[in-house]
Amino acid sequence: MTSEEILAQFGPRESMEYDVVVVGGGPAGLATAIRLKQIKPDANIVVLEKGSEPGAHILSGAVMDPRAITELFPNWQELGAPLHQAVTGDDVLFLSETGSTRTPDALVPRNFHNDGCYVISLSDVVKWLAQQAESLGIEIFPGFAAAEVVYDEQGRVKGVATGNMGITKEGEPGDNFQLGMELLGKYTVFAEGARGHLGKQLLAKYDLTAGKDTQTFAIGIKELWEIPSTKAQPGKVVHTAGWPMEGDTFGGGFLYHLADNKVTLGFVIGLDYDNPYLSPFEEMQRWKTHPAIRAHIEGGKRIGYGARAINNGTPQALPKTVFPGGCLVGCDAGYLNAARIKGSHAAIKSGMLAAEAIAPALDAGRAQDELTAYPEAFEKSWLNEELQQTRNFKLWFKKGQTVGKLMTGIEQWLLPKLGVATPPWTLHNHKADHQALRPAAECQPIAYPKPDGKLSFDRLSSVFISNTNHEENQPAHLTLKSATVPVQINLAKFAGPESRYCPAGVYEYVPNEGGSGERLQINAQNCVHCKTCDIKDPTQNIVWVTPEGGGGPNYAGM
Repeated sequence: MTSEEILAQFGPRESMEYDVVVVGGGPAGLATAIRLKQIKPDANIVVLEKGSEPGAHILSGAVMDPRAITELFPNWQELGAPLHQAVTGDDVLFLSETGSTRTPDALVPRNFHNDGCYVISLSDVVKWLAQQAESLGIEIFPGFAAAEVVYDEQGRVKGVATGNMGITKEGEPGDNFQLGMELLGKYTVFAEGARGHLGKQLLAKYDLTAGKDTQTFAIGIKELWEIPSTKAQPGKVVHTAGWPMEGDTFGGGFLYHLADNKVTLGFVIGLDYDNPYLSPFEEMQRWKTHPAIRAHIEGGKRIGYGARAINNGTPQALPKTVFPGGCLVGCDAGYLNAARIKGSHAAIKSGMLAAEAIAPALDAGRAQDELTAYPEAFEKSWLNEELQQTRNFKLWFKKGQTVGKLMTGIEQWLLPKLGVATPPWTLHNHKADHQALRPAAECQPIAYPKPDGKLSFDRLSSVFISNTNHEENQPAHLTLKSATVPVQINLAKFAGPESRYCPAGVYEYVPNEGGSGERLQINAQNCVHCKTCDIKDPTQNIVWVTPEGGGGPNYAGM
């Protein structure tokens, strides 16, 4: 049955009304709700979170700039915010296959300076933010995925509907079927993270990207390790460029020492790479074998794994963030600062700016109109100033690593020394990541080493420690517009790139039963909700939709 048929038979859906509905319980969504409640204590606010609990789907490096959280909670230390480990030192390394060169401290560009920042688990910070929100009287519904935008007769957003529960693989209501619910608000805030499912629909419906650059993304693959105490360097921050990336591919590594003998490390690769044989997961695994990285983790134990697509954060590609009845905040809009490798402070600040626009609108009795005060406040904010300073970072690297390194040095080291805070020039991009792949016949296959089970691992053992789980008897949430495209185009022309760009082994080409040729098998239960397939599929034939609420990874300490 289609969703329309199910609604016709079992509807209408029950509804609940609020002043504000927030979709997504990450740093942006929770900051929106908290700031609004601080300004307007009588506001009736609900936060929907598709993860099993706040923080379950949160994945980030992370080194956190405390500027925004200090604005939100000036007494965050007294309140017990889990920002425990201050940064104690920065290493910026350029890697060759076997060696490394450390950038002298005096020559480190400003975007890699982390003075006053903290090495954190963003998952833990989000759990803490959720506790603060609930203590203020904000309702949080974990395990409820917003699956549909609800519009009024004028085409304005009036809320969202949660997904139906208990639909079988065949698309029929099962024994435990439960119809979704509508949550309606005077304003709806979308804070789903990068490439949000509903945010993507809103960008198209309201043409929010008109006149803007094309947004680009990267995939970040992360692991959490427990290491011998003799190797622990709490607060040490390491960033790398160079190997194993080729000169024309944007990518780099990060390694951060937490407290308690833990290290969080990962690799980020721009999804505008052109070789279909490239595997971001495999690149990350072989990066760990480099002597400069191995030295930090050898003898330790891997205890966590995850992956997530991230925005490349150029303000030139920031869409219009408001529309009738709501707004986009955090990475659903694209506020991340790729040059600083930081997004949590931007997410929190954007949520606060949205809340500060919503509060007077509610006081004035307004509803379902455009919150123009929000983008106006952003234009005047320190966040916009920060993003403008780094607006060309990723775009220089699209011209190659040599140009990227040179121009980053000029824009983020030399110009500030000369008193020029913001580059006087602006680069632009109008090519989507999925358009970047070259035909496989034009590219060189990449031979990746087999995992050793000590430093490097395979996908399935990695997914296992991400605690990923989906209700098995439900329709696959990874859908195809056409069932023939994967074999006829993706496999024939691009050698089946989805089997390599997915970091969770969701897509694999397997032999047809009893016949020649291959078919695409989708192992949706492995999905860690990274959204890479939705972005990188060269034919845009894969569409990510929301699974049952509560499904997906369950990150701990990530």
